[in-house]
Amino acid sequence: MTDSVKAFLDTSVLIAASDVEHPHYRRSHSLLAAADLQPTACGAHTLAEVYAVLSRLPGVKRQRPELAALLIAQIVDRLTVVSLTGEEYAATICEIARMGLASGIVFDALLLACARKIGAERIYTWNERHFRTVAPDLAERIVTP
Repeated sequence: MTDSVKAFLDTSVLIAASDVEHPHYRRSHSLLAAADLQPTACGAHTLAEVYAVLSRLPGVKRQRPELAALLIAQIVDRLTVVSLTGEEYAATICEIARMGLASGIVFDALLLACARKIGAERIYTWNERHFRTVAPDLAERIVTP
């Protein structure tokens, strides 16, 4: 798995790829479509984030739980889902604490730990600034779609 995965998709990319009206839909959806040709991964936590976002969006954009779950199943079918061990979670949290970072940036750090774990060549996100803050050593790999 680690030698073959080239691209890692952040939650923000998968959310954009799921909504044809999203301003980043076309570029995000193209990356997801390319998962058939190029081994692509996401973090296990991304599954929960995508479900949470889709099932709480305001108004007509909100997905019924069963439709949001269907999208999660499709993601699992198309992407390699990368998990962290308890030790890897703790080490990542300790590292961002050492860096003086707090709050929700922990989720970006956990996703970056997944990308690092598999040696992803490209890490796609619509949140470059936070990702580069958490992992300056991966800055060259962190890009927008």
